[in-house]
Amino acid sequence: MKFTTKAVSMTAIAAATVLMAQAASAQEFVNPDWANHATYIGAAVGVTKANINDADTKAAYGGTSFTSDEKDRGYKLIVGKQLNRNFALEASYFDLGKFSFMATNPLYTSGANLAYKGVALDLITQVPFTERFSAYTRLGVQYAQSKTNFTGTSHFAADSKEKNFKPKVGLGLEYKFSEALALRGEYERNRMDDGVRTKANVDLISLGLVYKLGRPAAAPVVYTPPPAPEPVAEAPAPAPMPAPAPAPMPTSEKVSFAAEALFDFDKSAVKPEGKAALDDLLGKLQGMNTEVMVTVGHTDSVGKDAYNQKLSQRRAEAVKAYIVSKGVDASRVYTEGKGESQPVADNKSAAGRAKNRRVTVEVVGTRTK
Repeated sequence: MKFTTKAVSMTAIAAATVLMAQAASAQEFVNPDWANHATYIGAAVGVTKANINDADTKAAYGGTSFTSDEKDRGYKLIVGKQLNRNFALEASYFDLGKFSFMATNPLYTSGANLAYKGVALDLITQVPFTERFSAYTRLGVQYAQSKTNFTGTSHFAADSKEKNFKPKVGLGLEYKFSEALALRGEYERNRMDDGVRTKANVDLISLGLVYKLGRPAAAPVVYTPPPAPEPVAEAPAPAPMPAPAPAPMPTSEKVSFAAEALFDFDKSAVKPEGKAALDDLLGKLQGMNTEVMVTVGHTDSVGKDAYNQKLSQRRAEAVKAYIVSKGVDASRVYTEGKGESQPVADNKSAAGRAKNRRVTVEVVGTRTK
């Protein structure tokens, strides 16, 4: 394989640097405005395949035997600009590797070594399936250099370097680890000219990483319990006999928790901090004869409606499970998932979406003390 050690080392170092930087950052999808307009960098490595061993090449060089090396490894380095959620412009430098063939007969041998590299400008069209997973197409133009070195005892032509503009196409899948870091798997076809024949196809199947630059720092979400009511002093009753104690009155209490305080991103297991917040709520309910508790999950508008509905229901069920584990009768606790249907703030801003990601707990009962 003719893929240089230096190129491999640079790609490995770049990928490791991106992974270490990402490991220290938050994983929430809370900055869609930034993610849909960010500049990004990336690198990809893979296998390449050229169509040397075709009927035209064999016929041109003849011989009683024809051998070819049509596979190699290739790589590309990427700089891109996200235009919106569905489109991006991407520039790249690529090296598709080296290939060779040899035709032999009793009178002579003739063959060539071929190498392809260049730069490209592509339009990326993305089709998101979920918040993390999407497919994309690539359509662009490349300026490529093809080097042809002829070998053997009989040369059909002199060594050459061909430089041409050619089209290129590609298909790929992308999985986002976070708003900043994504993994890509891609197939692309590159159209080439060389000194042996014209309109050669060189395919690259690659795996790569892309990293978006300048991600805004996420503000921490802190649960603040509602303030306790201040005691009110009452004057003693003037009558010598104490008035009979009033009958307990029905009361309703409702508390809203930010989803980030209870759960990790895209999860429905209650975090230790979330359990502490729920314990605080249950402590404030001491002295109440609980008749009904209702836990209701809500989400922001990012992602599919159906997915958000299921996520809100799972989180409401998780809160119920924890409350029941603390001794509340399960038959008195009900759950609802409202998805993104009942926002309390504007979903166009990160602060508004944070307010909409919440779980409310409403308690109906009578106070005895």
